[in-house]
Amino acid sequence: MNSAIRFKLSVMMFLEFFIWGAWLPPSFGFFGSEGLGFTDMQQLGLNIAFPVSAILAMFFSNQFVDRNFAAQRFLAFSQVVGGLAMLGFGYLSWTSFRTEGAAVPNYWLFFACMAIHCLLYVPTISVVNSIAFANMAEPQKDFGPVRLWGTIGWIAASWPFIFILADWAKIPSMAEAGGFINWLGKALGTSLSGRELNFGKSWAFLTAGIASVLLGLFSLTLPHTPPKPAVESGNSLAWLEAMKLLKRPFLFVLFIVALIDATVHDGFFFYAFTYLGKVGVPSNWIQPAMTVGQFAEIGTMAVLGYVLKTLGWRYTMVLGVLGHTARFAAWAFFPDPWAAVAVNVLHGICYAFFFATLYILVDEVFPKDARTSAQGLFNFLILGLGPIISRYLWPYLQSLHESNGVINYRKLLLYPAGASAAAALILLLFFWPPATQPKVEGAPATAH
Repeated sequence: MNSAIRFKLSVMMFLEFFIWGAWLPPSFGFFGSEGLGFTDMQQLGLNIAFPVSAILAMFFSNQFVDRNFAAQRFLAFSQVVGGLAMLGFGYLSWTSFRTEGAAVPNYWLFFACMAIHCLLYVPTISVVNSIAFANMAEPQKDFGPVRLWGTIGWIAASWPFIFILADWAKIPSMAEAGGFINWLGKALGTSLSGRELNFGKSWAFLTAGIASVLLGLFSLTLPHTPPKPAVESGNSLAWLEAMKLLKRPFLFVLFIVALIDATVHDGFFFYAFTYLGKVGVPSNWIQPAMTVGQFAEIGTMAVLGYVLKTLGWRYTMVLGVLGHTARFAAWAFFPDPWAAVAVNVLHGICYAFFFATLYILVDEVFPKDARTSAQGLFNFLILGLGPIISRYLWPYLQSLHESNGVINYRKLLLYPAGASAAAALILLLFFWPPATQPKVEGAPATAH
């Protein structure tokens, strides 16, 4: 791949996931009683804007990119307008906490900004994949090294705010703390509180908005990726063309497994914060401990091409799904803080070997005239339906294994471990992906 194009695609991925990584971690606890003061139902509206947007994108935005609008121009429009909406959310937050005794914020203004941002941002997760694949000569080899810059972008956005939101007036010098490790622990554990904390968090949303506008402008420099008319099927509805291919057994199996894996994957984030604290990880180290998996993801993305070449589609994806089984089983049977943190390195395997591999496979076997809709079809599960199911299923199961405030993690965590093990078995037995990429655009692939 041309080095200039590789650079542009890497910057695109960096900014795409920088945006999400900037605002999502600080949003935890920000919408409720300790922050903006919204009710449970109002918080639900803000929290489901993202997954609902993933569902809507499959039928509207992705269809538009495939049939009517150049992908890089759609990315530019969406990121600029969505970025302005996020800037609005950040500004409303900033004014709410700038002074003592500020008026109660208008929920519907916040909701409108978040909804506009999500409706425009979420489809671009499929669009950046489509732009990348359209400009790669060897996607199996090139996608991992380009996509890993998205993970770097997430880390680059989220880590600084751990320190920005620290109460530096209460943090001793390194000499006074007795060394770097003790000082770092103090820095991570001495957070701002109350209005000062929320005022600081508002800058995370402003930062996300600025990054989104920058990506929108940068998108105009990306390689031209035009829409394509229906080729083989003659179907003007790209999303319907993509869905019709689910009648092929290996794609239907992948669709079912992706739903299970997306639900389990989201369950990790639901359980992690409280579980790590319960087994003895200090609260000030929990968020850094969770990013162990993201650092590991950089390494697995870098070697993804080699793993795919060596193991093939099926065994690579089986390993990715089994990563969840191993992680939850380790948490269930080895409730030790060091083990709980160390096993997070499997997050890289879970993401790269299943989700990233899925994106590559989808691009290879689906018609190129429905490239974005095909990516959106699976993002409908990964970013939409899976997380929605997760946010009802895992709290319900936790309520069944909680008594007097004590959670029986030994039994509880076996549910996601078992679900992912079952998904891996389904892949192993019934998932027979194509051996080669289709030679004719839009034509069905040759299966084993």
